[in-house]
Amino acid sequence: MKIGIFQKGLILAALFFTNTAMSSMTQVSSVPGEYVVQLKKNKMTRMSTKQIELTLKSKIKSTIFGQSIVVIQKPVFENPEAVIESLKKNELVEIVEPNYIYTINKISNDPLFEKLWGLSNVGQKDPAGQTGVAGVDINVEKAWDIQTGSADTVVAVIDTGIDFNHPDLKSNMWRNETEANGTAGVDDDNNGVVDDIYGYNAVDNSGNPMDDQGHGSHCAGTIGAKGNDGVGVAGVNWDVQLMAVKFLDKNGSGTLENAIKAIDYATRMGAKIMSNSWGGGGFSQTLYDSIKRTQEAGAVFIAAAGNDGSNNDSRPAYPASYDISNIISVAAINNKGAKAEFSNYGKRSVHIGAPGVNILSTTGGKYSSFSGTSMATPHVAGVVALLWSNETQMNAAEIKNRILTTARRLPSLTGKSRTGGTVDAYSALMNIVPPPDENDPASWASVPMTVQSESPYKPNTAQNFDVKVPGAKQIAIYFEKFNTETTYDFVEIIDSKGNKVQTLSGANDESYSTVINGDSAGLYFKSDNSVEKTGWIVTKVAYR
Repeated sequence: MKIGIFQKGLILAALFFTNTAMSSMTQVSSVPGEYVVQLKKNKMTRMSTKQIELTLKSKIKSTIFGQSIVVIQKPVFENPEAVIESLKKNELVEIVEPNYIYTINKISNDPLFEKLWGLSNVGQKDPAGQTGVAGVDINVEKAWDIQTGSADTVVAVIDTGIDFNHPDLKSNMWRNETEANGTAGVDDDNNGVVDDIYGYNAVDNSGNPMDDQGHGSHCAGTIGAKGNDGVGVAGVNWDVQLMAVKFLDKNGSGTLENAIKAIDYATRMGAKIMSNSWGGGGFSQTLYDSIKRTQEAGAVFIAAAGNDGSNNDSRPAYPASYDISNIISVAAINNKGAKAEFSNYGKRSVHIGAPGVNILSTTGGKYSSFSGTSMATPHVAGVVALLWSNETQMNAAEIKNRILTTARRLPSLTGKSRTGGTVDAYSALMNIVPPPDENDPASWASVPMTVQSESPYKPNTAQNFDVKVPGAKQIAIYFEKFNTETTYDFVEIIDSKGNKVQTLSGANDESYSTVINGDSAGLYFKSDNSVEKTGWIVTKVAYR
């Protein structure tokens, strides 16, 4: 796929290759770890490919026919400028350059694409009418210039099944060809399931995983609704294989027994990516062991962090909180970049965020908008699939590490997840760390300041507090602790002009407020006459 994009880009090179692009390696895109090397002709003709690889200390990916040019691969963690300087000194090398990427700026032509703020947020309204903040998305449009997915990549959607007849899903369904070409009513591949052409139904132990609820199809559409086909929506992957693994029934519930059967089926059938938008129950050793088997099989297990608005560090939510190395636990953000009020979080146990509020996707023969960490999870699963389609040599541990190390920081997830950010498809494919967000208060100067409620606070509280950093243009208030009765007990933040800029309620430890214009703000704390919790404390104010 990379070679195809490179060749196609050459056609339009004159249109896109500018003096700015030529002036700095950091301003342009290139294939990670790949370099185009013009060899000295008199040297190349006398050496074998193996000798050239040894001399260049690199693997030759390809040669350009009729030219003394090879494309070599180096470890992606090596500094490109250092690699180029080193190769320039090699006796075989005439010219060395990064394997630049030239693009036609692919955009899906699916008619509902403009409603998919999680994929492309330009400040439009989401399906619920909430205006977003441009750029708060998974940055997939730039990634599509590199990779749009592969029909060789299999993602198991372990859920309520998939509507495998949906116009936007049917061409991207996984097919068990042994059963599809076998005898009806016979377990042709001896895997314990009869006629499992599109996947498995653990609810009735059959080969018919048709979705009778809608949730699984919605998740599947985010991962891999057929893209650029002029129909409906587009998934993160335009091409992929969606394996339907059903263990949740028409009411959206399922048993431990069937969860294990479903996960084991996906493992047995070779799925290396598993999307899990479900949770509940306490710690289960048998479920732990089943997920551990996915890890041993080299799969990545992406799991929803949960929708209780609670801290998974102190109150684990399973399966996302199991301590197994291949799990990626996902929180939800809204189209303004804030952590969704319902989303669980955890500085240690939740890994990353993704769009999860008012997400439009495929459901039973149509399209619907859902919210939840269930909707955030397939965004991450989709990026995992996109990355693995692009770099097939990577293993599960490397894939997970790439997803986390290339996350884009968000103020709302600072202290709320391991990465403090959201998944970024382009950065993952390019293996780059997104630049610091200049609007993130965590990168600003700060002054210590103590403002706090009583702990525990009293019923029917109504208090006002002021914070001020003289001369600041903008401030953000840092709550080291924040624990109030969700919805009923809250802090309203008022700017110096009397405008309400934010309402905080529930669990919000280690978090910054929304950025407030001016050098001062007021805090109005109100509680009702029931359920008093530990309250809140401000320990510093960031400013610029």
